[in-house]
Amino acid sequence: MSDVIQEKDPGPNLSFGQRAVGITFNPGGNPLVNAIKEKAAEYIDVLDAQRGLTTNPEIKRQLSIAITEAQTSQMWAVNAVTWQY
Repeated sequence: MSDVIQEKDPGPNLSFGQRAVGITFNPGGNPLVNAIKEKAAEYIDVLDAQRGLTTNPEIKRQLSIAITEAQTSQMWAVNAVTWQY
């Protein structure tokens, strides 16, 4: 049997931000993980909406970088609040 934890199928009803942070993946059920992911998803959704409103490729690039960095920040925050020795 595999020790790999599978993420629940996110389904089509999740926002881009929710999918980007893996909102359904919290095997420990930690409420702080949920809060971090929810806030990060909201922020990413704002950035994604702005990205969809512009035709300027440089602005799209900058917003894409901001989304990537938000995902990175969220992952480090989750790592910190779930850190175990």
